[in-house]
Amino acid sequence: MHSVPLSLYVHIPWCIRKCPYCDFNSHEIQNTLPEDQYIDALIIDLKSYAKEVQNREVKSVFIGGGTPSIFAAKSIQRLIDAIRNELNLSSAAEITIEANPGTTDQENFAGLHDAGVNRISIGAQSFTNTQLKSLGRIHDAQTAIDAAHAAHQAGFKNFNIDLMYALPQQEIAAALNDVEQAINLSPTHISYYQLTIEPNTSFYRQPPKLPDSQTSWEIQQAGMDLLAKHGYQQYEVSAFAKENYQCVHNTNYWQFGDYLGIGAGAHQKLTLDSPNLITRCEKPKHPQQYMRYINDEKSSTQIHTLSEQDIIFEFMLNALRLKHGFTKQQFELHTGLPVEKINQPLQVHISEGLLIMDNDKIYCSARGYEFLDNILQSWLPKTAVA
Repeated sequence: MHSVPLSLYVHIPWCIRKCPYCDFNSHEIQNTLPEDQYIDALIIDLKSYAKEVQNREVKSVFIGGGTPSIFAAKSIQRLIDAIRNELNLSSAAEITIEANPGTTDQENFAGLHDAGVNRISIGAQSFTNTQLKSLGRIHDAQTAIDAAHAAHQAGFKNFNIDLMYALPQQEIAAALNDVEQAINLSPTHISYYQLTIEPNTSFYRQPPKLPDSQTSWEIQQAGMDLLAKHGYQQYEVSAFAKENYQCVHNTNYWQFGDYLGIGAGAHQKLTLDSPNLITRCEKPKHPQQYMRYINDEKSSTQIHTLSEQDIIFEFMLNALRLKHGFTKQQFELHTGLPVEKINQPLQVHISEGLLIMDNDKIYCSARGYEFLDNILQSWLPKTAVA
């Protein structure tokens, strides 16, 4: 049995409207939505991995986008049925779907629940109408609140709310009001992200006026304090959960686990039986191109084998985001490399007070969390530095 945990990511790339801050692989719906054809392609994609991972248990499934909730519950049912048929899906698997307010209702949530989805991630982003408008969201605050209530009523005991801070011209009081509104909806998990301006987005071309770095930091700290006060424990840079409700799927990413990726633009990481052999591949980004690629039996698949430097950097990039970091055994299991490979920069950052080694565990200090990007420079592959 393979010892590196395995998850499945499914990408559904369509949105009603692309948000100005979004740099994900998402495409506005043009005319008709080829829902059935796309599910057909996902199932063909899935089947191509059945033999390769037949002896490995899949611990989580995450259906992301785009806006997966624009697909009918019956389509998601067909997809999940195929996943159960083709893969060794754990009976306790976490199965998450992203849902944007304004694209779903209680009936659809109930259909998703019946299909086997057991976790919903609601993309609220804010509960302030002026902020939602500035972010280009299609919903208002009440619609986001209604979506959370609908998820509850449909039987979901486990759901996340996505919340952004340091929004255009946002002040601390308004940001804390958003956090309070989210807490009042009793989610088991809150993802609390700072808005960042990414290349190839509308905000990059026409940047809005954002809070300065000091105000952004104060908003972040005040929000984190409020979340902690209400029992949401920070376990990753942007992730806060009630006890025992950490996201299994994302934690597998952060622990450098393996994941299959199906769908337009989906990424994949697999550890092969050979020592130190970790591969990546990415599917074509455009939905139509992806469906042609699948029907051509993946004629253009490019598989990339990670170098030792890449493996170390990617492990550290992910694992140091976790509040409790990683153990030496986890490093060796997930990279296939001896922990001595990271020892020299490790000792430097420990002496600086940025990293802590507590028996077998390595993690960021409170100050180290603030300087995480600087720490990671120590393991950046030389070709990336040049």
